[in-house]
Amino acid sequence: MQHVLSTHLFVQHRLTTVWLDRVWDAGIPFVELFVAKQHLDYRNKAQIVELGHWFRDSELQVNSIHAPLFTDDVWGRSGPQSIISITEREKAKRIAAVDEIKRALEIAESVPFRFMVQHLGVPEEEFSEYSVDAAFSALEEITMFARQRGVDVLLENTPNGLASAERLLTFFELTHMELGVCFDLGHAHMNEGIETAYRHLKPRIRSTHLHDNNGKEDLHLFPLDGEGGTIDWTATMDVLRSSPGQYPLVLELREVPEMQYPIQKAQSVFERLEELRSRHES
Repeated sequence: MQHVLSTHLFVQHRLTTVWLDRVWDAGIPFVELFVAKQHLDYRNKAQIVELGHWFRDSELQVNSIHAPLFTDDVWGRSGPQSIISITEREKAKRIAAVDEIKRALEIAESVPFRFMVQHLGVPEEEFSEYSVDAAFSALEEITMFARQRGVDVLLENTPNGLASAERLLTFFELTHMELGVCFDLGHAHMNEGIETAYRHLKPRIRSTHLHDNNGKEDLHLFPLDGEGGTIDWTATMDVLRSSPGQYPLVLELREVPEMQYPIQKAQSVFERLEELRSRHES
């Protein structure tokens, strides 16, 4: 399976070529760029140009980007006006959110990538037909803009009332949109459970997000680390291998300040996940 490290692991730091060199040196061949202003500022042309030049001369490739969630550099703490949501009820704010996402997609003109991962709604958002209509309108524009740049938009299952695996199926049935899915295993663990969510989304899965949690909080822990995570990773890898398709394994992890070599640790996680086999496969 293709190994991809999300730069979410060091999202509190400005994304520079130094970080990317560390990823490549650890033996990881692909990255997912997490678009956040304090890390990768899609409006900072100098940063995008610098990264574009670096990737043109590097063997490290970009599999995907994660669409921005906020316009500020403090995770939305500057106020509700900083939240980027395609289900925004006020049309003018929703248009502004779509424009922000389109600006992030313009990164592909300097740094090519295959997928953009998009959230449907915000944490704790409840299901409503209005939200479905708003998202449909926004996604029509976003997907057209993305495809003009060779990018496919993937919706991510998230722990809210609008984007669980089952609710994503409802969204696709209501809108008839032919979109793929980024299957987030940590989020599935907090909702229906990984196996059930996988069964719902299997035909549309194009990429993944792997991280661990306690089943209640979105902790983005290192898999197989033994520090509060409760996912059965042997069973989970069996589930992912049950399809003839080979999904990219994308580690989307939270920085642990006291961890000395987190990128090397991520590479060891990839190796351990690949080695996992249930007894009947051994």
